[in-house]
Amino acid sequence: MIEVKNLTKRFGKKIAVDNLSFTVKSGEILGFLGPNGAGKSTTMNIITGYLSATDGSVKVNGHDILDEPYAAKKSIGYLPEQPPLYLDMTVNDYLKFVYELKDVRLNKKYHIDEIKNIVGIADVGGRRIKNLSKGYRQRVGLAQALIGSPDVLILDEPTVGLDPNQIIEIRTVIRELAKKHTIILSSHILPEVSAVCDRVLIIDKGRIAAEDTPENLSRGLSGEGNVSAVIEGDETTVRAAIMSVPGVRGVDFIDGRYKIQAEADLRREISMAVSAAGGTIIEMKTDEMSLEDIFIRLTAESPAAEAETPTAKEETANESDI
Repeated sequence: MIEVKNLTKRFGKKIAVDNLSFTVKSGEILGFLGPNGAGKSTTMNIITGYLSATDGSVKVNGHDILDEPYAAKKSIGYLPEQPPLYLDMTVNDYLKFVYELKDVRLNKKYHIDEIKNIVGIADVGGRRIKNLSKGYRQRVGLAQALIGSPDVLILDEPTVGLDPNQIIEIRTVIRELAKKHTIILSSHILPEVSAVCDRVLIIDKGRIAAEDTPENLSRGLSGEGNVSAVIEGDETTVRAAIMSVPGVRGVDFIDGRYKIQAEADLRREISMAVSAAGGTIIEMKTDEMSLEDIFIRLTAESPAAEAETPTAKEETANESDI
């Protein structure tokens, strides 16, 4: 559905995106992460056609964003961090305006009513956008991205500034949208990415630092055999029992838990050794890293991030809007 190949973007001497390649499959929700200045916004702007690439290519639904900009952009719905809303308009008038702007050929009333129901704004259609809460404005922004039934949705920080209840509501909407749309979701709220996304792509300094499911990233970076356990018994005796198991590399006792590093999944062997030494295992589980831990480990060596502000005149891929 989306194919990014050898993508590079330079602003003067600064390389914002450095030979980036990845694909997003149909129906997938891809979490797009990176520290400030990593190249996320630049990449998303190139995919949507707002910026041209210095090198490389982007295809959306088989259409090259430079060679076939109109067809490619018709396949994309974009929700930027600050939704492009006209605050003095009513919700209905605004969505009709976007419908005309995108030159949609679907039945106008049915299409707009369907979208309002999907994102939960059917009850505020006659209200001015400036009088809506932040959560409802975000829903209106999501609605404009859905006008034209694009195959691809690109959502940049869709829950920023929302309260916990509003965040949960928007997450639910995004999961429902994934049944019919391919989604790229950029967010600094890492638990949100873990909860919503099928796959995560982390970039740093314009390059891919990691790419996999949240579960596989956690397992790979944590070490497949690493275990966290709560064990009753004398600490010295328990440590000795754990270290007696072949394949155990080390054990630490932190905040009431034993952190065990092993070459493979040795939970059965560790349990037997601890029991034989008189200890009682209360809890034992694979010690997987959270997405926050993974993000910090992969990007910790980054210097203070520079703003993604161009130092040379930006060229746009096409003057037409999405």
